Amino acid sequence: MADRERLLYVVMSGPETPEKLYAPFILATAAKKMDIDATIFFMIKGILIMRKGVAEVIKMGNMPPLAEFIKQAQEEGVEFMICEQSTQILGLSRGEYIEGCKFGGPITLNDLMLSSKSALVF
Repeated sequence: MADRERLLYVVMSGPETPEKLYAPFILATAAKKMDIDATIFFMIKGILIMRKGVAEVIKMGNMPPLAEFIKQAQEEGVEFMICEQSTQILGLSRGEYIEGCKFGGPITLNDLMLSSKSALVF
């Protein structure tokens, strides 16, 4: 994987700011279609949108619910990483998240940033 290009998207925004939540999934899905590895790292309030049932009720304007974009990203092979320390800060357990999420901490995030061609924060 070191030879492949990688893009990193960091989501720190939660359900109360839906205008910031669609872009990382759309961009990561597009990256995968371009044969670029893409990871979305969720931290702080960003981890809340990956809890089971939450994305189904997040909707903006005429867009479908956020859950549809999450599903598309998963189908393309986008990697989802939940910040372990953020789950501890917010008092949540690993079992509360949608299938397919991995967990990591600050070393994981730093490694992802160092191995990525570029990173965007939402």
